[in-house]
Amino acid sequence: MHGRGRNLVMFIVAVIAIGIVVHFFVVERGGHLGSGRPNPTVSPKTLEEQNIGGDSIGTADENATYIPGDAISPTATPTAMPEESTEPEAALPEKDTTTAKTQSYQEDGQEVPYQYGSVKDDAVIRLGFAGDICLDDTSAVMRHMRQKGSLSKVISPKLIRKMNAYDAMIINNEFSISKRGTPMAGKAYTFRSKPANVKYLKKLGVDVAGLANNHIFDYGKAAFYDTLKYLKKAGIATVGAGKNSAQAKEPAYLTVKGKKIAIVAATRAEKYVLTPQAGKNSPGVFRTYNDRQYVKAIKKAKKKADYVIVYVHWGTEYSTKLEQAQVQQAKDYINAGADAVVGAHTHCMQGIGYYKGVPIFYSLGNFWFNERTLYTTVLEINISDSGKLTAKLQPCLQSGKETKLLTKPSQVKKFVKYINGISTNGKLDKNCVVHKKK
Repeated sequence: MHGRGRNLVMFIVAVIAIGIVVHFFVVERGGHLGSGRPNPTVSPKTLEEQNIGGDSIGTADENATYIPGDAISPTATPTAMPEESTEPEAALPEKDTTTAKTQSYQEDGQEVPYQYGSVKDDAVIRLGFAGDICLDDTSAVMRHMRQKGSLSKVISPKLIRKMNAYDAMIINNEFSISKRGTPMAGKAYTFRSKPANVKYLKKLGVDVAGLANNHIFDYGKAAFYDTLKYLKKAGIATVGAGKNSAQAKEPAYLTVKGKKIAIVAATRAEKYVLTPQAGKNSPGVFRTYNDRQYVKAIKKAKKKADYVIVYVHWGTEYSTKLEQAQVQQAKDYINAGADAVVGAHTHCMQGIGYYKGVPIFYSLGNFWFNERTLYTTVLEINISDSGKLTAKLQPCLQSGKETKLLTKPSQVKKFVKYINGISTNGKLDKNCVVHKKK
């Protein structure tokens, strides 16, 4: 090859080499030529505020007694499925959340940073609580999510980030997780999720799944044991149900920033009682129709923990009217040592009360459950380093099979007015911070 041709080839090779180097540093590593540091983390673009709520909120029917899900249906026909071993997994160990959660999570193939809190209030313990969620594959919300393409399309990404940033996130797991079992005879509505759907609980930052409810045993013992197994495998603690009464009554103990917190769960939800109560050698839920055993469990937890949060499944579905049992038992729980009482089951939010200075959140309603248009929330309980407990509600709306965080002032104002209108001696201020009425 002549000198001129050789020089041309060398020039082309050099250009290609430079291009490779530039591609590596700028595209693959996200860095800058001539800079010894990577780009700063880029937060996702702030979402446009949406008018989610509108003017029409599905006001709960105060005259309702129960929905068909609690009624006996003579037409329910179980579908036979192959039975396998029903041996349960060992009990979950205590969860230690002393170390902070990771600083980001994956959503739709992108790294999303958590954006919550600040260094100066790092000593504050933040707990998140939500109501009913259903990941049954045939449910309206799951079908809708599959159509939309991802969880962040049906639940506000900003709300998901808040849930992940809590030191512990607790939610009511209103379904079994299994491929096995048959629908419970006599129930019009039974819920079962395939095991792969547990990933959605993880995306929501769930640390504890409340199982004391009227749907956890919908597909029988084998499916119930599978539920315990798959939640344990995902690193999610369970509370309120178990392979025997001892396990069902055992609180979920969380160690957060040097403090021990007990979550104690039980249920008194069914008008027609179908879900089995855990026995000495049989699986089921922890019941509290008569609250003597629940009060005993709360007292026992109080001796072991710095703080005790009661998480109870109760009330009349789709009604803001409190049952007398709710009012009386809430007092019993507080007298036993509860630092807060948090309810679920009614599918609509119920009001806020206080007893002896302790807040009672009678029901958080649906978190993401069905197609109805109803207010919902994520309850935030904060415990300062001095031991003072404060609370705030994240204003949300379940509508169109989606749950959205309300951000516009007009939406938040309507939410506050609604909650204050159904509360007893508790109230929200304009920032949704909880106070006792004077």
